[in-house]
This record gives sequence, structure tokens and C-alpha cells, in this order.
Amino acid sequence: MATIEITVLGAGIFGLSIAWELTRRGANVQVVDPHGPATGASGGIVGALAPHVPENWNSKKQFQLESLLMARGFWHEVQAVSGHCVGYARLGRVQPIADDAALKLAQARAMTAQDFWGTAAEWQVRSASSSNWFATSPTGMEIFDTLSARIHPRKACLALVAALKAKGVSMQLKPSKTELTVHATGVMGLNTLNSIHTRSVGTGIKGQAILLDHAVPNSPQIFVDGLHFIPHADGTTAIGSTSERNYEHATKTDNHLDKILAQAICAVPKLKQAQVLARWAGLRPRSRSRAPMLGPWPNRPGHFIANGGFKIGFGMAPKVAQTMADLILDGRNTIPKGFEVSASF
Repeated sequence: MATIEITVLGAGIFGLSIAWELTRRGANVQVVDPHGPATGASGGIVGALAPHVPENWNSKKQFQLESLLMARGFWHEVQAVSGHCVGYARLGRVQPIADDAALKLAQARAMTAQDFWGTAAEWQVRSASSSNWFATSPTGMEIFDTLSARIHPRKACLALVAALKAKGVSMQLKPSKTELTVHATGVMGLNTLNSIHTRSVGTGIKGQAILLDHAVPNSPQIFVDGLHFIPHADGTTAIGSTSERNYEHATKTDNHLDKILAQAICAVPKLKQAQVLARWAGLRPRSRSRAPMLGPWPNRPGHFIANGGFKIGFGMAPKVAQTMADLILDGRNTIPKGFEVSASF
């Protein structure tokens, strides 16, 4: 049986993860990106692999749960083959509880987590930690979930590039003709789809984040007031991010980030002494349905779309890669309803 030749357009997290899974299964893959790997949203600095709340369960939440549970094995293999650290660790997430209403809701979710997460992870409501890393809790209580993990986005993408190279796959600036093509081109791909449809298929949402010289690498992440605090393995801490629909410059930071830093220091005063190492801004691809867009490109035989990772692309990537490989190589369609490309067309 002849080896299937496949072009993956886009070297962000979806494109690279799909290319990796296709290669693992024996396909002959080329990855094409004229801008290089992780130059779009996947080159960010936050890396929060955090679940949706365990209530009002649906196919999107189930897909994400399965992907988060796959992540450890997925990234450990990439790290082993590439020899590059990806910064993955499942250390959980702390969320301070603001008031009695939020406490009651958190306790209810602790019960539904048992139903939806089973024994795979826990949603605990507990007394707030006294550690000066954690944010102050007005109620003296906090949520700690054991499902959340962290990863270093850019390092993870470069590890995928190295793992693919170890398997004989190199990055290309221009494609050679192949039988099948996967379009994982982020915001650029959404703009292309918008240009050939009568309504918006998706758009880029600007995000900004900041990286601090603050080392708590074995601590859980914090989520408070809409901000993610991610302690990375390399001794830095990332904080983000904004969600901006209106902006002048897609990749330039501005006073929105200054406000985030002030908000972060207010929540975790220990960060006041931390040096700012980097600032990041970029566009994240959000589909009209708000879920990832996966599947065949309608009326374009041999072409497939994987787009719309938005804020959860890294958390979804292992399952997205598996699902797309199942479809492309085995003809087995396990794409959840609402994820189909047609849901956003």
C-alpha cells in the first residue's frame, strides 16, 4: 500500500500537532509555513491548559476533557523524541472564591465534577492557602482543580518541529503538490474563508500577555479576575491575557498590558518586585461557532480544515491531532457536532 502524502499548511499548534500524529501513523508529511513555526498566536507566552467548568456538559467540554487527559503522554513523547523541554506539568489551578454566591456555585460544581470528570481529576473547594504565591481570597476559601496543566507555547511548538525533523519531516516555505492538504492557517485562514462566504466564518481576537522574572516552577497556576498566572518550568511567570476585538496594531503591546500588570500585582503582591522580561501581543483565531473548526473543506475534495483554537488551542491539540488523523488516514469521522466546518459556514 502506497504511503499517503499530505501537506499541512500552517506551523502553529494545530498544524504541527496534526503533522506529528500523521507522521507517527506512517504518512509522508510536509509542513509549510512561509513565516516559520509559532509566529502567530502559537508563539505566545501564557500556556494555560485549563478546563471549562464542570456543568452544562456538552461535546466541546467532553472533547477538551479527553484532550487534557491525553496531554501528558502526548507531550512526553514529543519531548523524548525531540530532546527539547516543552514545559508541560499538570500541577493544577487555584481560584480564589469572591463571595458566598460564588462559594455555593463552587460547591455545586465539585459535585458535578464527580459526574463529568469521574476519577480522572478533582474539583476541590478548600480553605485558602497561606502561601504568598496565591491570591488573597475574600471568603477564605478557594477552588483547586487537579485537571489544569501548563505548557510553554513557543517551546512546545519548537519541540514539535524538532520531533518532526527527527522523523524526517522538515519545514517548507512553499508546498510541493500532494494528494491531500490540511489547512491549519489560523487567522489568515479565517480571512480566506470570510472572503468566499456571505457571512463571517471567524475572526482574530487580539490578546496581550506579560512575562515576569518570578520563579515558582512547581506551583499551581492561579486564575483570578479573568487573569491566568502561569509559573513556567524555566523560572518565569506568565500573566495574561486580554481579549480585544478592536485594536490598531495586532502585534504591538499597549496600555492594556500595563493595566493587566497592575491588576496582577494587586491580586498577587509578591509580583511587585518581579522584573518584566517580555511583552507579547498577537491575534488568536476564533471561529463563528466559538469551537474549533475541524473536517473536510466543503466542495474541495482532498482538502481539510483545522482552525479556531482561540484560547484553548494547546489544550485541544492532542485530541484535535488524533481526530484529524482518524478522519484523514482511516476515514473515521469522530468530530463532535458543533466542531464541523459547516457549523461556522
